[in-house]
Amino acid sequence: MNSLRLAALSLSVLLLGFGARPVPAAPLPTPTELAATLKEEQVTVVEPHLSKAGKPVRRSYRGYPARALLDQLLGKGWLSADTEIEFRALDGYVSRVPTQRFARYKAWLVFARADGGPFEVDNLAQQEKAVPLGPFYLVWDNVGHPELIKEGGSVWPYQVAQLRLTPSSRTALLPPGLVGDFKAQAALAQQYCLSCHQINGYGGDKMPLNLAERARLLDAPSWRQWLISPQSLRPGTAMPALPDSLPLAERERITRQLHEYLRALPLKP
Repeated sequence: MNSLRLAALSLSVLLLGFGARPVPAAPLPTPTELAATLKEEQVTVVEPHLSKAGKPVRRSYRGYPARALLDQLLGKGWLSADTEIEFRALDGYVSRVPTQRFARYKAWLVFARADGGPFEVDNLAQQEKAVPLGPFYLVWDNVGHPELIKEGGSVWPYQVAQLRLTPSSRTALLPPGLVGDFKAQAALAQQYCLSCHQINGYGGDKMPLNLAERARLLDAPSWRQWLISPQSLRPGTAMPALPDSLPLAERERITRQLHEYLRALPLKP
C-alpha cells in the first residue's frame, strides 16, 4: 500500500473514530504523491506575512485546492460535520479551522512559489526572516474575498506537515461554569491566540502557557500593550501584535473582549 493510500486510510479512521480517544495527527502525503490524483493550480494572494496596513504585497504560489485534497483524504462527509481541521506545523504551531470556513472561502495547500523563488517568507509580525514555508502552507482567497485581508496571517499556517479532524472546540472554549455569553470572544481567542498558546490545556504547543491564568496576572493596560505592541514590552519577542490591517479601535475592542473572557473562564484544576 503506497503512502498516499495509507494517509487517506489513517485520516478516514480519524473521521470515524476521533470521539473515542485522542489520536495523533496523520502526516500529509508529499506534493509528488498528490500529483498522481490532484490537479495543481496557481494562486495569487495578498501575502499577509509580508503586507502592512495600506501596503499589500501579492505573491503567487503552486498548490492543490484544499477541498479537493481534503475530500480525497477524509471522504466527502468531512464538510458537513460539526468539526474542525487541525493543521500541525513542524514548530508546534497548531491552527484549528472550522470545516464550514472551507464552504465559504476557497483555500489551497501550496508547496512552492510560482516564480521558482525560495519557498519562504519574511514574517514581519514576528520579526523573522526567510522562514521556510514547506512542506505545505495553507493560503486563502483574499483577492476574491478582500474582507479576509484584515485577518492578517492568523489562519495561514505554514510548515504544515500533519492534519486531523477534531471535534468542535466549543466545549473546550465555552466550558460548563462559564457565566455569560462569550461565543464571540471565544472565537477571537481561537483565531488570534490558540495557535501558539493554550486555554486550560487546549491549544497550540509553540508557547503553551495558559492564557486563562496569564490574563488574571495582567491588568487591562498591560494586557492591551502585549496584544497591540509586544515589541514595546519585550524587544525582539516573536509574539505577533494583532494585525495592523485592523483599525486601532478594532484592535482595542479585541483586547478588551479577550481580557474579559479569559478572566471569566473557570480555571481547570
